[in-house]
Amino acid sequence: MKLRTKIRLFSSILILSMLILVNTFVYFLFYKNATDSQLVELSLQTDNLIEQLASATAAEETSEVINAFLPANGMVKVFSSDEQALEFKLKGEAYRTLEGAFQTAESQEIIRPERGVHVAVVTKPIIWHDGSVVTLQMSDHLVALTDTLRILFYVLIIVSLIILIPTIIGSNILNRLLLNPIEELTRTMKTNIKERKWKKIDHSNRSKDELYEMEVTFNEMIDQLRDNYERQEDFVSNASHELKTPIQIVKSYAQLLERRGKDNPELLEESIAAIDSEADRMKRLVEQLLSLAKNKENVVHEPIELVQLVDHSITTFKQAYNREIEFHKNIEKLNVLGNAGQLEQIIYILIENALKYSEDKIAVSLFTYNGDVIYSVKDYGSGISPEDQERIFERFYRVDKARSRETGGSGLGLSIAKEIAESHHGKLTVESAAGEGSMFTLVLPAMKKADRENEK
Repeated sequence: MKLRTKIRLFSSILILSMLILVNTFVYFLFYKNATDSQLVELSLQTDNLIEQLASATAAEETSEVINAFLPANGMVKVFSSDEQALEFKLKGEAYRTLEGAFQTAESQEIIRPERGVHVAVVTKPIIWHDGSVVTLQMSDHLVALTDTLRILFYVLIIVSLIILIPTIIGSNILNRLLLNPIEELTRTMKTNIKERKWKKIDHSNRSKDELYEMEVTFNEMIDQLRDNYERQEDFVSNASHELKTPIQIVKSYAQLLERRGKDNPELLEESIAAIDSEADRMKRLVEQLLSLAKNKENVVHEPIELVQLVDHSITTFKQAYNREIEFHKNIEKLNVLGNAGQLEQIIYILIENALKYSEDKIAVSLFTYNGDVIYSVKDYGSGISPEDQERIFERFYRVDKARSRETGGSGLGLSIAKEIAESHHGKLTVESAAGEGSMFTLVLPAMKKADRENEK
């Protein structure tokens, strides 16, 4: 069953149930008030008859008095103690079947004989003209009330039907208000799936309700999916391009060796060196791709002594590259909350980039400022243009593509460093000017004293 049918059916059944309950209450409330008033009126009329009968001394007089007080649509019966009807007065033969009996207690009731007409009956014991105790029964057939109740019943049914019509119309309007945006959303999603589009929903001129928020959220999701899809395509395309070149070089040298390498030691040595170099470059590229995926995983953060980590990294680079690296710091011990392997990776990336793009010395600084940890690496190379600075953290982007190939760069290092910084709630920025070198700065939140005490 569709949601549109469910809403229409549920609203109709709900309104119909409420109408039945309300109409039933109204009907029986009217019935109770009307019958109570009829019984009170008949009881007063019976009391007046009893009062007049008290002064009667003969059967003829009692008969005249009873005839005078006989209801228009009723009758009067008098029963003796031996269950005999002493007087029997009625208007209309249709009411003769009403039963009665001698009783000493007063009673008032509404009954419905076989013909279905409501009858008000008042029964009271009295002293008869001969001094005996008899039962006086006065009844009034409520023909007008029965007709009124029948008319009321029909009126309530008609009113209920009339109320149901705008209810159905209102449920249809509600269906359009609620379901049209949902149906449009469904159509848009099917179109996007079938035609591979990034179609969004037009939510202009709409009230800012929950459906509006749903449409806005859907459009934001579409934008994010499209952006991620395009980045994924770029990533796959760039990764394929980066791997294609070294693979082609390796294949070319292998074919060259197959043709002429067996008898040419110099060509053999050159080919082996080239193949080894390209294999190393492919290995580094694959490792960096795996690093990108690994950095997206949830890793455990713990207190890290950053001064010691930076100092150890600088010592390693000095021994490996035999280059001058200055280290400036304003504190001897500094703790941050993070992952040691990832933080060491970002330190390596920034130092290695500085060494690749600068023939001169580089300067590494580590200090605290306003509750933040500042780690910066400055080189004195050719610098980075403003246009390149905007894209330098994109995957596979290289400022000098020719030089990067010579140095084995893949354009993934700074992208990895940026993702590591963001995963540590930090920020990685660059400042550079042509001919003056570049400075990369990593800002991390310092570990608070309370946090250090809790770790202990």
